[in-house]
Amino acid sequence: MGTLGTAAMARMDDRLPWFRALSAEDRSWVGLVAQAGIAAFVEWFQHAGEGRPTPSIEFFGTAPRELKRSISLQQTVDIVRIVVEVVETMTDELAAPGGGDQLEQAMLRYTRDVAFAAAQVYAREAEARGAWDARLEALIVDALVRGEVDDGLHSWAAALGWTSSPVVVIAGHAPDDDPRAVIDGLREKGRRIGMDLLAGVQADRLIVIVGGAASVEGAARQVVPRFGPGSIVIGPEVPDLHAAARSARAAIAGLKASSGWPDAPRPVHAEDLLAERALDGDEDARAQLVENVFQPLTGTPLLDTLATYLEQGTSLEATARLLFVHPNTVRYRLKKITELTGYQPTEGRSAFTLQVGLILGRLSESAVTWRALT
Repeated sequence: MGTLGTAAMARMDDRLPWFRALSAEDRSWVGLVAQAGIAAFVEWFQHAGEGRPTPSIEFFGTAPRELKRSISLQQTVDIVRIVVEVVETMTDELAAPGGGDQLEQAMLRYTRDVAFAAAQVYAREAEARGAWDARLEALIVDALVRGEVDDGLHSWAAALGWTSSPVVVIAGHAPDDDPRAVIDGLREKGRRIGMDLLAGVQADRLIVIVGGAASVEGAARQVVPRFGPGSIVIGPEVPDLHAAARSARAAIAGLKASSGWPDAPRPVHAEDLLAERALDGDEDARAQLVENVFQPLTGTPLLDTLATYLEQGTSLEATARLLFVHPNTVRYRLKKITELTGYQPTEGRSAFTLQVGLILGRLSESAVTWRALT
């Protein structure tokens, strides 16, 4: 048995590049497993005749759990094949006179059962790993939705092999399919298109976290078919998973407020729903509108021009008369407002967002004044 084990290790070292690349500890464990397998075969072969028991495959338990993660099923098959080759080359020395055929037949039966046993070991590991990965994935999605981001989140993501950036979160309604099937389908889709995908179904809501996408719109197009009917909202792109809570918060708030814009495109960016989100009580959206709309115009004639223009039903002439300026001056100021805020007052959706931003800005100023007085 010692001779066979040594010969098997030498041939593995000669034929298998991946074996040579293993750590000394893992190589030692592989050698012990190979020797245990040979010893188990000898023990089994001693029971001559048709009444031999089913070969024992308990020798796989010799290996530590970590070794199964270092060596793939295909590599395990390579090990078994080499051990069989070594035994076959020494059949004449090992077999009793006239017992060569009997030994070869026994080897065929034994290695067949060993191959099935190896497949079972890896199948159990895969099932356990899959269940564990599913729990980790659910924990990550739940933590991001709750905004509970800490170092543990990165550890969980690293365990799933997550290394991608940037990151974007997409929220929508879950389909009627089995949630596990939906998530598995999304994960498989991510592997095919070369992106990291994490997903979670929470009640009637499907949350998808996308990492490593070259284009947010391209990523959204890939996952949109997996959602159920209704609105789909894309959160802002963030640099990494640690900042993904902000993207998740915006996407979920947008989904909640999306009924305020029935004709919104599908999918729609959370940024395009700022006004609806603000009206629905989203503090992030309110602060962003004040920052983007009110603050850049404060202390300039542009603020009065915008307020008057909106109050006069977007009429240039009426605005010019009330401000005692030429209509071209109003046009120039409206252009500057667009440059400063990113919203065009002459366009319906933008005008609505600007109106909400003005109101929120005035309310914030009033709140500051009120606090100062009290």
